[in-house]
Amino acid sequence: MRYAFVRDQAETYPVRLLCKLLEVSPSGYYDWRDRPESPRAKDNRALLCRIETIHAESDETYGSPRVQEELHSQGRRHGRNRVARLMRQAGLKTRVQVLRERSRRGRTFEHIETNKLQRQFWAVKPNQRWVSDITHIPTAEGWLYLAVIMDLYSRAIVGWAMDGRPAQRLTIEALQMALWRRGRVKGLLLHSDRGSQYRAADYHAQLQENGIECSMSRKGECLDNAAMESFFHTLKTERTHHHRYRTRDEARRSVFEYIETFYNPKRRHSYLNYLSPLEFERVNRVS
Repeated sequence: MRYAFVRDQAETYPVRLLCKLLEVSPSGYYDWRDRPESPRAKDNRALLCRIETIHAESDETYGSPRVQEELHSQGRRHGRNRVARLMRQAGLKTRVQVLRERSRRGRTFEHIETNKLQRQFWAVKPNQRWVSDITHIPTAEGWLYLAVIMDLYSRAIVGWAMDGRPAQRLTIEALQMALWRRGRVKGLLLHSDRGSQYRAADYHAQLQENGIECSMSRKGECLDNAAMESFFHTLKTERTHHHRYRTRDEARRSVFEYIETFYNPKRRHSYLNYLSPLEFERVNRVS
């Protein structure tokens, strides 16, 4: 999964830096990338092409049972679990499934949580309290949206995601990066505001799957997430307000460089007795 993330981001960010932040070796990544495709993978790719054709010809009404039956009628014997897995991985859904998911996303009141953080913007160990938020950065192409997760223990940015739209996947991708970097977390509280991306069913499913407790700011109380607001102020005053980005990719690279090559490893933080976030974690390593 980490190698796949590096591959997907390699056109925008340096491979060596991506490998460093995800704690994988560049040589291991290149070995994985250049490894010959297995017979099973080739078979899955060919099968998925047939599945996509059947799904499209059904006007996106066939789920895995009907797709499997159509494959059988063509003399192709494949198990239903395999067909369902490939459809799920490719994001192939029936029109009914899509309508149901849209309906669930609309019931956002089900996913509003109380403010459990209570403005306690500190932690005695890593992965105890994280905060998250989304901001936008202007470019000549339009807004670039940035979702960030900060560990309150060291003020390190442990997860981020960027996109040209404020899509719900932003919060999930930032969370996935944080979990890739930090590994298994126990007893973690993750705080955010009440934005629609943080109320989405898929986001809360990710929290539950990883045993993460959710906390949300009170309505209209931006100071409930003051530590995250402070980081965005720092990012903008130290980096993005001094640049006129022609493209979103240009802004992406700038924000990436600020977080991963300056803020986390080098920027001295007054809250941390003027150590950088990563230096603070090294000096105060908790066994």
